[in-house]
Amino acid sequence: MPIPSSLAAPLAGLGRSAAGAATLLLNALLPPRCLSCGEGVDRQGGLCARCWTGLTFIAAPLCACCGLPFEYEAEQGSLCASCLADPPPFARARAVLAYDDGSRPLLLSFKHGDRIHAAKSYGVWLARAGRELLEDADRLAPVPLHRGRLFRRRYNQAALLAQALSRHCGVPALPDLLQRHRATPTQGGLDRQDRHRNVRGAFRLRPGLSVTGQRLVLVDDVLTTGATLAECARVLLRAGAAQVDVLTLARVVRR
Repeated sequence: MPIPSSLAAPLAGLGRSAAGAATLLLNALLPPRCLSCGEGVDRQGGLCARCWTGLTFIAAPLCACCGLPFEYEAEQGSLCASCLADPPPFARARAVLAYDDGSRPLLLSFKHGDRIHAAKSYGVWLARAGRELLEDADRLAPVPLHRGRLFRRRYNQAALLAQALSRHCGVPALPDLLQRHRATPTQGGLDRQDRHRNVRGAFRLRPGLSVTGQRLVLVDDVLTTGATLAECARVLLRAGAAQVDVLTLARVVRR
């Protein structure tokens, strides 16, 4: 039954009042803390002024393919030297932040420090940075963890990001679209070629699922060399995906 117009405004006001009361109660029980350093802030999911100013948000001009920010003005659609020489399998990659001394504590505390409540804020950031990728996307696919590593860590940070992003952009997230069926050593300390060899053949599409003709967005926390994301993109494209894009919270910026 539709709500009479005479009651709609009062009910909306009650909803806002209830939400405000819930926020006050949450802030009283769990005082808002900076997502990075833990200092007190004015709202849940915020950053203190020092940590905020230490972040480098990625914006145009940037490579139309991998999203590398340019240090000079460039025409829309320009590609970096790396993408010209060796194009990745994914169509476009975008990131919110440069992975540097300012963003590293933020990423590490989220990935290894159990600060999973931060995913809600990161979902908003990802929706802004990936607006052009999300406009015609069919599904979000987080980069999966092997079941052994997932058991030890207890959560997949990429899946949390994808789910938070989905709530803001409306594109459905499928946490188990991809499976990491082969355990691989950590990518840390490996060079570019070794990283690609390390993840080759480590992923597969979940049996029984189809991505034929779909436009997919891979979601992860950090793009370093792009080896893991490239391998995931190849699996999806071989399975019939029409296009695969990449969206990450941060990316390494190499000049």
